[in-house]
Amino acid sequence: MTDFASLQNHQIRLAARPVGMTTRENWSFTTEPVAAPADGGILVKTLYLSLDPAMRGWMNEGKSYIAPVEIGEVMRAGGIGKVVASEHPDFAEGDLVSGGLGVQEYKEFGAADIKRSGVFKIDTRLGTPTQWLNVLGMPGMTGYFGLMDVGQPKAGDVVVVSGASGAVGQTVGQLAKIKGCRVVGIAGGKAKCDFVVDELGFDACIDYKNEDVREGLKAQCPEGIDIYFDNVGGEILDHVLARLRRKARIIICGAISQYNSATGMQGPKNYLSLLVNRARMEGIVVFDYADRYPVAIAELAGYLEDGRMKSREDVVAGLDTFPESLVKLFTGGNFGKLVLQVASE
Repeated sequence: MTDFASLQNHQIRLAARPVGMTTRENWSFTTEPVAAPADGGILVKTLYLSLDPAMRGWMNEGKSYIAPVEIGEVMRAGGIGKVVASEHPDFAEGDLVSGGLGVQEYKEFGAADIKRSGVFKIDTRLGTPTQWLNVLGMPGMTGYFGLMDVGQPKAGDVVVVSGASGAVGQTVGQLAKIKGCRVVGIAGGKAKCDFVVDELGFDACIDYKNEDVREGLKAQCPEGIDIYFDNVGGEILDHVLARLRRKARIIICGAISQYNSATGMQGPKNYLSLLVNRARMEGIVVFDYADRYPVAIAELAGYLEDGRMKSREDVVAGLDTFPESLVKLFTGGNFGKLVLQVASE
């Protein structure tokens, strides 16, 4: 029996909307008592939180694909947790679940919140809890549906992936290889590029920190690019636009190079290449595919099991480190999918 009177929930809330890079001053740190779940609800203890570039966009005011996090609200985050108390017939104490936990130690879900927050039990036979935040989680789903539905790869296609060593890029590149494509990654630093080629099996990787990306694309994609999976935007997107093949497909997943700009986003200068090459550029928002997640999870879990796909996570410990850990996403400080460990399993 859980002693709720002894439990305190430490939370991190949005205190002020950032201009440019986030700082610790953008957050407030609060503590609240933990309440027992109501009838039909569950109480979840947070184990791991997913740190994603999209979080920066959620902090901005204005219309987007999802409502912004309000000032004073617990910061939005998906995570993996353990059910510590349940009044719901489908969840038992000790179950590991995935869902919108927020940046806090505990989350109480009412009966209606369980479905709204996408809470479901994870199967650790298919992957570890951190893999359920990576290749089997939102990054994997984003990569899978972005590549397969929007990119529509065919054997022999030349696929370029920016942010190749990151959470989404890992899945995209490995999946494209499985589908018979030539895959060229773009990543920052020799260690990340070596990982992308030697561990993930990409055909090549361009080091944007130490190489000329335009020249690298010319050398690695001499006949042009069929699919570009864009996680970074900015100049790299323009370099790719200049090398498109006829009927190329560009998947816009993110623009991490632009999120912290104090002067606004830089749009593509070479966009007329879309016209010349009869190409198309389309955005991917993973929530649109929620009803098909089980199909993608089953396929990707099979590749994990047979060794055709790898899943690398960069785990940082401690709820209090959240402000500094989040910044790593925008400075290239993480190596693999960035995960915040809040509590031990």
